[in-house]
Order: sequence, then C-alpha cells, then structure tokens
Amino acid sequence: MAVNKNCMLFQHTDWSRMELRLAENIARFRKSRGYMGYIPKKKAVTPYEERYKIEEYYWGTMPGEMCLELLRRCYPTRPLRLLEVGCGEGKDAVFFARNGYQVTAFDVTESGIEKAKRLADIHQVEVNFFRADLHDYRLDEEFDVIYSSGVFHHILRKLRREILENYIAHTAPGGMHAINVFVEKPFIPVPPDSDGGENWVSGELFTYYRDWLLEECRETVFDCRSGRIGHKHCMDTVFARKLPENGGKENGGF
Repeated sequence: MAVNKNCMLFQHTDWSRMELRLAENIARFRKSRGYMGYIPKKKAVTPYEERYKIEEYYWGTMPGEMCLELLRRCYPTRPLRLLEVGCGEGKDAVFFARNGYQVTAFDVTESGIEKAKRLADIHQVEVNFFRADLHDYRLDEEFDVIYSSGVFHHILRKLRREILENYIAHTAPGGMHAINVFVEKPFIPVPPDSDGGENWVSGELFTYYRDWLLEECRETVFDCRSGRIGHKHCMDTVFARKLPENGGKENGGF
C-alpha cells in the first residue's frame, strides 16, 4: 500500500500546532487563575484587603531602606531573578524592576495586586505580580534573591520551618535572602493598627540561616506612623547569602 509522505507530514505538523495551541491555552488559563497552576483562595485573610482600597497608596510609593541596602549588596550586573514575598501595593517590587531585576512578586490581597500593577504601568516596568497566600503557596522554581519586609509575622509558627526551608531550597547558589520580621518585646505595646500576626522571638529568624553566610543580622527599635498613629516596633533583619558548598562564588554567585 502506497503511503503519501506529504499527507503524513501535514498531519504531523497539524497535530504539533494543535498541541502547541493547547499548551498555550493551558498556560494562559493557569496564569489567569494564579501563578504556575497555583489557585489562591478567594477569602480575604487580612485587613489590608480593605486598607488598600483607598485611592492613595497606604504605604506610599517610595521604596523601603532595605531595598537600597539590597541594591548595594546584590547589584544586578546581570539579570537577577528576585522574588518579593508579600509585596502589598508593589512599591518595592517596582523599585527593583526599575533597577534591572527580573521581579516576581505576590501578595494575598487582590486590592494590593491591582494597585501594584497600576504602579508598574506608571513606571513602565514589567513585574510578574500575582495573588497568593504564603501559607499554602510553595516555590517550584529558583530565584537569585528572595526579599520580604514586614510580612513574616503572618506565617503561623507551625509553618515557619516548612516555608523557610522551601525558600532556601529554591535559592540559587550565591543567592541572597533579605528579610525582616517583627519581634516581641515586653516594653513595646501592641500597635494600634495591628493585623493580628504572630511576632517572632528575638534572634529566631537568624537560626534558619546557620548554614549560610550571615552578611548582616541586626535588631532595631524604631518609630512608625502606619495608620497615622505613632507607635514603635522591634524588628530583626537578616542579609544572608547561600554560598556554594566549596565556599566560592561560582555557579551563579554574584
């Protein structure tokens, strides 16, 4: 029986195109529902869902001091993949994108993500913003930098080790974590705009990085006017680098 090779080639090409279109449609659907197939819960789990609905930016649009410090430590002389955990209204994520990082950022609030996307549009930068709850979202790809400010007190104590180990496992050799957490102090009262998180114990954050190079770890007490009411916080901050096992800076170090 004669076989029409041109017909077979056409069928193979046609099926390949159909498979490609199907893959693209699946990827588009996943991205519309979350990131890489992750589907976030709809329930609002933080009072910031309502706070971010005001017209102005609740935290302003200027980057935090940690951003400038991280920029000095990890200047992107090559494209660095940066993840911000709990990006709020996007001011820090947009700052990083404006300075050359490849930024992915998530937050649990829909209102925060919407404003973050608007801020990125204003500054004409590309940031992969998506909504996720850090309690059930886990990384499945590698990043060079993981950054988070004023968020980790939302992590339930029973989940802290699991979540930090996931972030550590998905950090490239030579990569850095820049993270701060609120810590409990008997001489500091509960802030008037407290969101019900669980503060960490002094020094607790640093223990998760015992196998990393601690470039800096510090504890500070500072004044804050979030919610337009003056109060104080105590915060632990770490800049930790994941060195390769041989101690060098090859294999992605910077």
